[in-house]
Amino acid sequence: MSVAQALARATIKPALTLGLLTRCEIGYNAQTIFQINNRRKSNMKTFVQKTFVFLSIALMFASAQAQNTWTPEMQVKTKVIGAPQISPDGKRVAYTVNETVMTTDKSEFVTQIYLANTDGTSAFQITYGEKSSTNPKWSPDGNWLAFTSNRKDNKNNLYLLRLNGGEAEPLTDVKTAVANFDWSPDSRWIAYTITDKKTDDEEKNDKGKNDFRWVDENVKMSRLFVVSVMKDESGKREPRQLTTENYNVGDFDWSPDGRMIVFSHSRSPVANDWTTADVSMIEVASGKVSSFVKTLAAESSPRFSPDGKSIAVIVSENPPRWASNNLIHIFPASGGAPRILNSSFDGQPSVAGWSPDGKHIYFTEAKGTGTRIYTVDVAANKIINVNETDEVLTGVNLNRTGTMLGFAKQNPEMPPEAYVSKIDKFAPVQISRANADMPKMPIGKTEVVKWKSKDGKEIEGLLTYPVNYQAGQKVPLILNIHGGPTGVFQQTFIGGRGVYPLAAFASRGFAILRPNPRGSSGYGKDFRYANEKDWGGADYQDLMSGVDKVIEMGVADPQRLGVMGWSYGGFMTSWIVTQTGRFKAASAGAPVTNLMSFNGTADIPSFVPDYFGGQAWENMEIYQKHSPMFNVKGVTTPTLIQHGDADVRVPISQGYEFYNALKAQNVPVRMIVLPRQPHGPNEPKMQIAAMQSNLDWFEKYIGTSSAQK
Repeated sequence: MSVAQALARATIKPALTLGLLTRCEIGYNAQTIFQINNRRKSNMKTFVQKTFVFLSIALMFASAQAQNTWTPEMQVKTKVIGAPQISPDGKRVAYTVNETVMTTDKSEFVTQIYLANTDGTSAFQITYGEKSSTNPKWSPDGNWLAFTSNRKDNKNNLYLLRLNGGEAEPLTDVKTAVANFDWSPDSRWIAYTITDKKTDDEEKNDKGKNDFRWVDENVKMSRLFVVSVMKDESGKREPRQLTTENYNVGDFDWSPDGRMIVFSHSRSPVANDWTTADVSMIEVASGKVSSFVKTLAAESSPRFSPDGKSIAVIVSENPPRWASNNLIHIFPASGGAPRILNSSFDGQPSVAGWSPDGKHIYFTEAKGTGTRIYTVDVAANKIINVNETDEVLTGVNLNRTGTMLGFAKQNPEMPPEAYVSKIDKFAPVQISRANADMPKMPIGKTEVVKWKSKDGKEIEGLLTYPVNYQAGQKVPLILNIHGGPTGVFQQTFIGGRGVYPLAAFASRGFAILRPNPRGSSGYGKDFRYANEKDWGGADYQDLMSGVDKVIEMGVADPQRLGVMGWSYGGFMTSWIVTQTGRFKAASAGAPVTNLMSFNGTADIPSFVPDYFGGQAWENMEIYQKHSPMFNVKGVTTPTLIQHGDADVRVPISQGYEFYNALKAQNVPVRMIVLPRQPHGPNEPKMQIAAMQSNLDWFEKYIGTSSAQK
């Protein structure tokens, strides 16, 4: 019960009583009225006292209940920790904290930088202001921190902060935005990437509203620059452009001697062109570029070994597939054939760095519902686990000397915080306590559950129980489906941000099942590729079998089932309501509903054809068979649709198609449009709107109030 509801309920009786007293005065003489007035004063005094006590109790009850119930407003205030960066000497760590800022005229997330000792002591904030400061990186000599900030004109620029005192000073003044950057090994230079700025004529045309454009023409590329840390004789720092070729620069790394930079590049910055990534090398002094790796596979994330003789590169299969299976190749820096390391468990390694002696490479990837850190012995080509627990680790990186790991860690009941560990023995030390001031409220227990699908394949997922759940209770169950389809539900904090307020659902008596059906990451290549040409087929059975499992466990009430999901999860939600009426409510977020029109409007037109083996005009039948829009006739499930109107990944037209199809059939349907939002809402108030509308929708159709109807 909210405070407003408690007040409203508390004032109903006094209002009626006062009304009756007034009506009873009619027809009495003055003396009687005087006596009545005296009695009324006495009664009124007693009444006011009782009412005050009643209101106090009601407010205390409402306040206590509010303090024990998660809300979207609370969840959106969970702080997010950026990748901790450890100093070269291993004594200090810089990390970022992203906080919510909401006022009557603001709704944004702002990031600031913090500094602490690696033993977990003396954490303090070092950047301030209304604008964000992000991506701190130590100079190799440990004397400086460089970072990016949009504090001037809302443009992301490079800043430099001397750690022995002083204010941060700008290194760049660009009109677009600095993206990635890295220090030279001698701490004298910083290389960075920025996107091409508009020409003077383009700026003039923008102002004159003569700003028409041609699709796929005059694309603005990301270029590689360097800038000196020290000022020249005139007191300036003049950046120098390194790359001019007609491609988009991505990841890069300095050679240990500072003479060369190895970098990946693709045909354009368009998301669809990741498959064209190659690797080149540039001589910093002369700007001479030479091709290093150029095949039909996609090559990315080049990393020099500590001695500069080798370069590790992430290489896709050939040709690249959207479901993604990658290997680490070790190339001689002088050129030549690579040594191909063994495949990792999931085939999606993210390199954290080399060991100081160059004998090992550390990498991370998902394994089931957790994150694993691995080390691979380069000579023996043997992969070894570094950690064994199923907590979720993000931003895992090695410091420059390769002695310590920094990362953020969380689990379903613990919000994210910054941690460090020595590389020789994995023993995480907590550095930050950014979320220590969160309200201490009961949170639903989450556990891993497993079941067999219709064809016998084992499927895994996460089941979150209602707060204070008692064995034997049958409660409303929401099936929550992840995106991707190569996403994976991991053991992240359920009280965090997003569009689905899991902690709030659990505090209101809902159970939530989050399955990882075939097609998910974390379970190996074969499992991830098992939904090719079959979206809505065996993966649908994986989901339905999971719901059956929770019903068999005696947890789920089969008469109160709901389903929700975003992106591919939105596709599956839309698909599910065309296949079964067992769910009493659905919420489809940014759903792909028409595979054919999706190909023609999304920014990744090669995505669905890769999964289905061709374009719609080459195999119309399979596109129609697996599109919710071509199976929408007869849907009866009340459905909520949520979509950002700036979504280029899954254009909002996909949501409108399904909304209008349901509306035409008189299905209970609502559609909430989130202004300015891309594929995932990135403003606090818009996240709250999405979370609250989900809570209201499922409470209406399968919650406590629905059960009482």
